[in-house]
Amino acid sequence: MSAGPIRRLTSVSALPPELRGAVVAIGNFDGVHRGHQAVLERADEIARREGRPLVCLTFEPHPRTVFRPQDPVPRLTPAPMKARLLAALGFEAVIEQPFSRDFAGLSADSFLGDILVGGLGLMHVVVGFDFHYGARRAGTPALLREAGARLGFGVTCVEAFTDEGGETVSSSRIRAHLAAGEVAEAAGLLGYRWTVEAEVTGGQRLGRTLGYPTANMRLHEEATLGHGIYAVRFRRADGRLHDGVASYGRRPTFDNGAPLFETHLFDFSGDLYGETAEVSLFGFLRPEEKFDGAEALVRQMDRDAEAARALLAAVRPLSALDDTIAFALGGDAATS
Repeated sequence: MSAGPIRRLTSVSALPPELRGAVVAIGNFDGVHRGHQAVLERADEIARREGRPLVCLTFEPHPRTVFRPQDPVPRLTPAPMKARLLAALGFEAVIEQPFSRDFAGLSADSFLGDILVGGLGLMHVVVGFDFHYGARRAGTPALLREAGARLGFGVTCVEAFTDEGGETVSSSRIRAHLAAGEVAEAAGLLGYRWTVEAEVTGGQRLGRTLGYPTANMRLHEEATLGHGIYAVRFRRADGRLHDGVASYGRRPTFDNGAPLFETHLFDFSGDLYGETAEVSLFGFLRPEEKFDGAEALVRQMDRDAEAARALLAAVRPLSALDDTIAFALGGDAATS
């Protein structure tokens, strides 16, 4: 497994000649969870065996957001984080194909001819059991196999992945866990600690006056996370890691304002403003609550910090992917 640089391409038409003839995994892959990983790892196996490039074709924005803009999908992994995870799984490039109503209107035959054969010139395609393509989702896995035999590319459809309890792993299950603050349960389905990425911005400096300076981040507008206090690991732009304790919520003791993700880094002093950082969530400590003044809040923050330090001292990687994302230095992504 490599965590090296990955090329982020803006459409199939941007695919360079050296990446044609690739093994291509296709899907939305929001969350890049254990079910997705079964598809992605199968593509990696085939690419290694055949000595071919390894490419992922995904779609931006999420199709449901295009068709139901009033009810957008709460994204688990916006495009930059998805690219980071794909890089850690060994992919050389990810094509973030723009998804629109016009693109969705392509017939199944046009999707095969214009995208897969003409655009990608792929050698083999790997998809999940529920993959459909073309207008009105007319293309099915069975039709894809028939087309592959006719047009000269291999097809692998990976069966549904179930967890230890026999339930299918899905992005919707993970979103529900995160909305409830159940980050450990979400990690069990993801196979890695859920990680957010955002720029560190200035704030009211309330934490500094309380003895707990924080790095403040506005999460992606479609993010879903229960308000509360979490044990976290913070990755700076240069890859350095710091354990910490984070609060996500509206600060009811002070202003009850817009949701903000505030991380206090243990044993750290310095200026983080303007950095794009990643924060991996390891455990939920307690719900957000309102205190009778700053003194009571600080006493609780002391207890939160102690609990977070204890939890983080005992953590171990859940997988090689988790090790790359939440424990070790990571790779970069280049956009073209």
